[in-house]
Amino acid sequence: MLFRIRSVSVSAWQLAALAALLLACCWSQSPPAKSQARRLILKDGSYQSVTKYEVHGGRVRYFSAERGEWEEVPNSLIDWDATEKFEQGRAQSKIAPEAVELDKQLEAERRAEQARSPQVAPGLRLPDEGGIFLLDTYQNQPQLAELQQSGSELEKNTKSNILRSAINPLAGTKQTIELPGAHARIQSHTAVPSLYINIDPNEGAPAVIPGNAKSGEPEQLPPSERFKIIRVEVKGGKRIAGAVKTAVTGKMKSDSHFVTATAAPMTGGWVKLTPTEPLTAGEYAVAEMLGKEGMNLYVWDFGVNPSAPPNASALKPESAETQPKTDQPADLKKRE
Repeated sequence: MLFRIRSVSVSAWQLAALAALLLACCWSQSPPAKSQARRLILKDGSYQSVTKYEVHGGRVRYFSAERGEWEEVPNSLIDWDATEKFEQGRAQSKIAPEAVELDKQLEAERRAEQARSPQVAPGLRLPDEGGIFLLDTYQNQPQLAELQQSGSELEKNTKSNILRSAINPLAGTKQTIELPGAHARIQSHTAVPSLYINIDPNEGAPAVIPGNAKSGEPEQLPPSERFKIIRVEVKGGKRIAGAVKTAVTGKMKSDSHFVTATAAPMTGGWVKLTPTEPLTAGEYAVAEMLGKEGMNLYVWDFGVNPSAPPNASALKPESAETQPKTDQPADLKKRE
């Protein structure tokens, strides 16, 4: 089939090709205004809707999105700060709501994780699973060493299986807290170590406490009174962390040597226990008080020895603690 235009015969496919070429030329000369519209904001508060613009000295040449033709305006009439802010807002508005919501969730999770794992030194955080840790300084580097429970005939323990034991209120009873070995596995190289404690009071086996033997549950103490530092004596190759005596009336009395210390609550359920004065070289332990008159016979032992070798498996600072700065705006690309 042939078409005759001005006495020139062309085929159908040639006519279609010519139409496509003409459409492409028109499209390149006049880009769609609505999908690419931007704003040049003037100092009087009005604006010009444009698809693109060019700055030539003191004049700004722009393609009007409304009229579809090139126009000019003096550069001095353009409010460039307002124009730039509008462009930034337009770029931010292109972010999908799902992505914004995901960023909020990730930020909330990050803050919650940091609350469970407080930072105790640059690049060094407490683990979120809890436990009892000693903040040491070895060769000018802060380190966290985990303390394990120790006591008579106690060989192994995990943080999720805290053992508790106390004397039953029998007349004239005395029990000594003996720790195997002459030295604790963990040794502090500083005289004022900080101890970080996060032990659930409901974990482990309950202890029988005088005055509360029916329920078998000790009276809950505030964090500032629940944990204490004990000075341990070394006798005959063993360490004695003290004794607990029970009078005829059933009243218990601890015969341990407590060290004066301060206890401060932290985020994530942690408690910071710090001696008020430097500790002399020797053996110590962290004791859990069970009620006002009871004490857990299983303690967390440590020593103080500046010349001791480094603690094995100690947590060390990360080389660079990177935290996402979600509150900072993203870098904007320069306008072409």
